Amino acid sequence: MSTTPMAEVVGSPRDRVDGRLKVMGAATYASDVTLPGLAHAALVQSTITSGRIRDIAVHAAESAPGVLAVITHFNTPPLALGAITPNGPSPLPPFQSDVILHYGQHVAMVVAETREQADAAAALIEVTYALDTPVLSYDDPRALTVTHPWSPDYDRGDVARALEAAEVRIAATYATAPNTNNPIGLFATVAVWDGDALTVHDTTQYPHAVRDSMSLTFGIDPAGVRVLAPFVGGAFGAGLRVWPHTTLAALAARVTKRPVKLVLTRAQMFTSIGHRPNTSQRLSLGASRDGRLTAIEHVSRSSLGMADVLINIITHGTMTAYACPNVSTRATQTRQSIPIPGWMRAPGEAEGSFALESAIDELSYALGIDPLELRVKNHAHVDPESGLPWSSNALLECYRRGAERFGWSARNPEPRSMRKGGQLVGYGMARAALWAYQPPCKALASIRRDGTAFVRSGATDIGPGPYTVMTMLASDVLGVPMDRVQFGLGDSAMPKAPQEGGSGLTGALGNAVHAACVGLVRAFLRLVGEDEASPVRGCRLEGITVRDGGIQITDDPARFETYADILARHGLDELTIEGESAPPGETSSATMIVHGGRFIPYTTPTTGTRAHAGGYAAHFVEVHVDPDLGSVRVARVVSAIDGGRILNPKTARSQIIGGLAMGIGMALLEETVSDRTGRLVTTSLAEYVVAVNADVRDVEVLFVGEPDSMTPLGTKGVGELAITGMAAAIANAVFHATGTRFRSLPISIEKVLLSL
Repeated sequence: MSTTPMAEVVGSPRDRVDGRLKVMGAATYASDVTLPGLAHAALVQSTITSGRIRDIAVHAAESAPGVLAVITHFNTPPLALGAITPNGPSPLPPFQSDVILHYGQHVAMVVAETREQADAAAALIEVTYALDTPVLSYDDPRALTVTHPWSPDYDRGDVARALEAAEVRIAATYATAPNTNNPIGLFATVAVWDGDALTVHDTTQYPHAVRDSMSLTFGIDPAGVRVLAPFVGGAFGAGLRVWPHTTLAALAARVTKRPVKLVLTRAQMFTSIGHRPNTSQRLSLGASRDGRLTAIEHVSRSSLGMADVLINIITHGTMTAYACPNVSTRATQTRQSIPIPGWMRAPGEAEGSFALESAIDELSYALGIDPLELRVKNHAHVDPESGLPWSSNALLECYRRGAERFGWSARNPEPRSMRKGGQLVGYGMARAALWAYQPPCKALASIRRDGTAFVRSGATDIGPGPYTVMTMLASDVLGVPMDRVQFGLGDSAMPKAPQEGGSGLTGALGNAVHAACVGLVRAFLRLVGEDEASPVRGCRLEGITVRDGGIQITDDPARFETYADILARHGLDELTIEGESAPPGETSSATMIVHGGRFIPYTTPTTGTRAHAGGYAAHFVEVHVDPDLGSVRVARVVSAIDGGRILNPKTARSQIIGGLAMGIGMALLEETVSDRTGRLVTTSLAEYVVAVNADVRDVEVLFVGEPDSMTPLGTKGVGELAITGMAAAIANAVFHATGTRFRSLPISIEKVLLSL
């Protein structure tokens, strides 16, 4: 048996523990679930944008082969509104009225023995409507403007006076197109009732929200609802809400008294699970001749559904982005006859950073100052709002390291001055930041008599890698080899966890797992505290090293005992402890951190002495523009990332590359298009173009900075950081290449050709 401390697992690049299951096709997604007697549901959707249903002819469908039920608002019982979560309320329950609020709204459902029979019968249903004129623009006089309490007007200083007195001013309007979450895996739900108990297999980022919503909607005890989502085939924010199709699958199962599977089609994915709403943003900047920002004004409008609530704050990041004494932000939403919006990777920040970082770039040219130099000059060394020092902030290091690796100094500052063969070459960069977010979370940690560890929490894994990094973390804290640790998630019967979204799950879940595992080691020490037969009796946490599945006295390596031996001697099959993450800046039950198997006291900064910092990044981009074809290619990207403590550099780098790819799509390719009646034109991946491998060429990711001081784990989140600022960096590079400023996304071939 080794007497040396274990090498730390956390911080090393590790393969995904669930990778083999996925590549072997053994990972079970909601669409894979099959049960005895399984029936299948198909949806009928509105072909109009606004109006009322006059009639639904269902006789032909009801008479079709294999049909078990046809369900519409005419025969659906009252359904209550689902759960109100920290993300906001659920969408309205389906089939509760004849009102049509958007194109693609669910209006009928067929349940049949097979999916093919359900689809065929659904095609037989005829719906007649009374048409209304839809609201489709901000300027429609019928459009209702909404300002929500979580997006108040913000003012620091006197912006109007500062803009008037500024030596240099720029003002411009920027627009971002609606984008649609398009994971390859189609969203699916399988529902089965057993009396008043409901089991739901769902494509979700938030199992506990689905549980609570099903409980409220159907009026049943939440303890009788179990939601399973062990694997989710991507979501990018689309799985954060409990969508009507999930409710309809449960309704179909209740009506037919059979298990029911409902899988959305690709076209339905464009209308049924949210999208990034479009924005119009006005930026006004004032500065002194030497480049000091004196005023920032950021006013945004974004679209919202006709009967919906969505937290999507476009201007939030502007408040503390730069050291500027006068800042004003305004954010409103306008109700339109559109499919219900939702969240899409870095909601609010992705859109807002495009406008702000494009405006900063424009200001740099107006001042004749290098865009990087201007950002460094106006770096917020402390929180501009509170004046407190940051809990961590390596943005200046991101600038320095990123520029050095990219070769920024070789940039000719004159637009349209750099070429490679017949291509116009542009260098662009942008600052990126993402809010700090860590919601409450619980986890259970167990060690069994065979020496294996089982750690679990009701979270999900949509791709970032919680299965892997939590296995790594538990391995380090318990001193149990990774191959002897099992991590479980995706089950609402497990301890309550928040959504996987907002780049906060690693911190929330990780600190809960850390607390549970530290608590479990403490529990073993209590168990052997007075145990004369134990070689580690009477020891304290500060004096031990965990390794090789057991506890060793650090100063006396010969004194070692495995967890399995302790359990066996005390006649226990396992020992289990629950842990909970504390809010950032508060001490949790995990008041120790582990390095090399040894426990070190952890103390949070004194309340009110630090501003909790989020993640930071600097993106540097090289683009090639073909002046004859109008095509834009992102040839090279260097992203320097301050994400706090990086638990697994391999999976974290994958997250950054994925975010960069989505940033390329947002900047150059992606646009959800509707016609003048509000009907969606882009309803497949043939019309809605996303970035593919050929669009993501030379990418380099640099991790800089130190663990954040506000939590034991020290993470800050990286999942959404890469897309933030990326669209602006590309747009800024395109301006440098062409001399034309594109203020509306995407920067399509048509727009480039018309400008050259």
